Amino acid sequence: MKTLCCNPLRMLVVFGLLASTALSAQETASKNYNQGFRLGFGINGGLPLHEPYDYNLGGDIRLQYDLSKRYSITLTTGFSNFFVSGKDNDLGYIPTKLGFKAFVLRDKLYLLGEAGYAVTVTNDYHENSFIISPGIGYATDIIDISLRYEYYNDFPILENNTENTGLGQIALRIAYGFRL
Repeated sequence: MKTLCCNPLRMLVVFGLLASTALSAQETASKNYNQGFRLGFGINGGLPLHEPYDYNLGGDIRLQYDLSKRYSITLTTGFSNFFVSGKDNDLGYIPTKLGFKAFVLRDKLYLLGEAGYAVTVTNDYHENSFIISPGIGYATDIIDISLRYEYYNDFPILENNTENTGLGQIALRIAYGFRL
């Protein structure tokens, strides 16, 4: 009686069948991931790191496309306002940012990087600004909470009683989201 291990051709055929079955199982699992869109509505609060601003409040809408279970592309827009105490005007703006989200722990904890443009809508101020915004967050199927740093390179600040540009803030976002 011949055994399987003594015939190299049979071993090669059996190994080839097992390998192709394992590979096709892996392809099926990755194809079955439900790629698609998510929509989120969030509220934002921020602490500006420069004078003369006291705080920031706003709301946003984020469209997210899941490339895979771990990676997503985001598009965020909304309205935010930097509040100033006293007679100075507040600074209201509409940010539009494109971002990349990478889930790093159990498909819940993520890192997010966004870049975009802020268009001012304040009556007395007409300068727009480029925005960069790295952050970290935690997301479930319906809730998304994130903490981020935002930098607006052309928004005015007071530095040693001198006008300058380059406003930074630490911001918190709490959002409700769902799959489209």
